[in-house]
Amino acid sequence: MQTKAQKEQLIASIGEKIKSSKALVFADFKGLTVKEVTALKRTLRTSGSSMVVLKKTLLNIALENAGVEVNGRKLVGQVAAVFSSDEVSAAKAVAEFAKPFKDKKIIVGGALGAKALSVEEVKALALLPTQDEMRAKLLGTLQAPIASFVRVLDGNISGFVRVLQAVADKKAA
Repeated sequence: MQTKAQKEQLIASIGEKIKSSKALVFADFKGLTVKEVTALKRTLRTSGSSMVVLKKTLLNIALENAGVEVNGRKLVGQVAAVFSSDEVSAAKAVAEFAKPFKDKKIIVGGALGAKALSVEEVKALALLPTQDEMRAKLLGTLQAPIASFVRVLDGNISGFVRVLQAVADKKAA
């Protein structure tokens, strides 16, 4: 059993994690094996996210202290909080993890900044492209006109070279 000082220290550290996170996803891990939870943690780690399991009361106090509109006591099941450094990576990772578990409701809520999110909103957030994907699309969009211009110039030059070659072949014959 934790002492009051240990609980206060835990609430303070979780509050700092909440404040530094851009998005939170709350997952119900009840009914999952240790191997499955470990796989989820490994997936989250690769996406730059982290997961913490807390009592709902301590989570609720940390959420209130951080100014997040989520009531931790109303979350269903044994709740784990997933912290994300960007807006979509945690939601994507948890949603991808939850796909094989169609009979279990893994995602039970979330938060984007200080705003509470429903399960449907978290799933919609998971469908958005990540920051890296958005950067790649932007670069592709910026590069497209230049690449098209280069292809047009290349086509004109290669056509000119073919005409010169045909003239040279005709004179040689």
